[in-house]
Amino acid sequence: MIVISSAYTQANEVPNPAAAHSLDWRVVNDNVMGGRSLGYIARSADVLSFSGSLNTNGGGFASIRVGAGEMLRDPATGVRLKVRGDGREYTFRLRPRNSRISYWSQFATSKDEWLEVELPFDTFWPNWRGRRLNAPQITSNQVVELGLMINDGIDGAFAIEVDWIGVY
Repeated sequence: MIVISSAYTQANEVPNPAAAHSLDWRVVNDNVMGGRSLGYIARSADVLSFSGSLNTNGGGFASIRVGAGEMLRDPATGVRLKVRGDGREYTFRLRPRNSRISYWSQFATSKDEWLEVELPFDTFWPNWRGRRLNAPQITSNQVVELGLMINDGIDGAFAIEVDWIGVY
């Protein structure tokens, strides 16, 4: 993971970044497996907000997911996103076509500070329900779904805003 200071803007270097608030996100929380975490989406004219409360008793994750659409149609080496967080660690998730596994890469946020985060595909590891798997590395042309998740093991409120997502 590479965190790029908010003072240096690289949005122009991201080919066709997608405004996060314009994408059709859906919430998937740990209640699908009996957990008690809550996650919500809010959209403003400029950003997507993902917030809620993590509860590690019975699951311990909250997530949002969206189809990759045309975002990853060209060969790429990683994902770049602009976020403003709460100082907690988040997981960016990729799901390949025709697969039940997902690939994860984690990144830290700085409280109330905009950051541009670069996640090379070679930093993503394969997972099935939180367990690391031995599987081939994911490539951009396999990705059909993107996701943002909090699963840092800390009970309590969380909040992150996403300005844009792109590939490089």
